[in-house]
Amino acid sequence: QVQLVESGGGLVQAGGSLRLSCAASGRTFSTYAMGWFRQAPGKEREFVAAIRSSGISTRYADSVKGRFTISRDNAKNTVYLQMNSLKPEDTAVYYCAARRATVVSTSLYDYDYWGQGTQVTVSS
Repeated sequence: QVQLVESGGGLVQAGGSLRLSCAASGRTFSTYAMGWFRQAPGKEREFVAAIRSSGISTRYADSVKGRFTISRDNAKNTVYLQMNSLKPEDTAVYYCAARRATVVSTSLYDYDYWGQGTQVTVSS
């Protein structure tokens, strides 16, 4: 069992930056691919970014490519999402997820563990 706890959300003006963190429990963190998803009010949860267990490869949604960066520190059991040039449409609850596989996936159905989410609000 893996427990995930997100932090770093908040209110920021358009054009600003935030860094989300997701701390994972357990000794198997380095074997899991990790992902970030988000869900805006009235919308379905959508893929944002994912990173391979080794950290070698990453994938991004087109809507955040070039603005967001996912990274991980396996020694600290933590995955990060650096968000720059934020837009009002980035406003959502952001969720961290762990997949019991080494390779990334963009489908939320491929992830086995989820955090409770952290709110990100971008004002115009």
